[in-house]
Amino acid sequence: MTDALLKADSIGKSFGPTKALDGASMSVAEGEIVAVMGPSGSGKSTLLHCLAGIIAPDAGTVTYAGQDLGAMPDVPRSALRRTEFGFVFQFGQLVPELTCVENVALPLRLHGRRRRDAEAKARDWLARLEVDDVAGKRPGEVSGGQGQRVAVARALVTGPKVIFADEPTGALDSLNGEHVMRLLTDTARDTGAAVVLVTHEPRVAAYADREVIVRDGHTRQVEFA
Repeated sequence: MTDALLKADSIGKSFGPTKALDGASMSVAEGEIVAVMGPSGSGKSTLLHCLAGIIAPDAGTVTYAGQDLGAMPDVPRSALRRTEFGFVFQFGQLVPELTCVENVALPLRLHGRRRRDAEAKARDWLARLEVDDVAGKRPGEVSGGQGQRVAVARALVTGPKVIFADEPTGALDSLNGEHVMRLLTDTARDTGAAVVLVTHEPRVAAYADREVIVRDGHTRQVEFA
């Protein structure tokens, strides 16, 4: 795709003697939702981490908006992850000592926003994700489905261009999983954010525009009819 916002080109990554990625390539256009699928150990989470600039590939390049992430110094790459990228993980990874509204406001606070402004915006996003009633509770006091929606709100609060979701429904029952996926994808489409969705579940991948299959470190593109 020549108009790709985010692109991995023939990337390789090894951990010791284990080759996690071997010439993997994929691209994501602005506003596109792409499901990255594959069995456990196939390299799909490693691919996501390379795309997000969390780890550097051993070979190949990852570019975002024309910038080579591998050539960026650590400080601007970290700033990019705080502002342009949003993250949703399988278990939410909310800070247990903070309330839900404080968790959602945290990316804004780290970027220098005043507490009052940051928490006001966080409350707006909690309402949009239908969990404004848990704003004052801590993560240990809410259900798994509520906590994951709080995590989605945290991912979206900075207005990211790309959301990276790694097995976002893996710890939820099917009903809560469907609810989280509907809210995540509907909100992403409303805001124009692209989504890189790592999953092994076909019902979750069905929310995407297309699929990339990862197997033994290689990628294969699948276009939906």
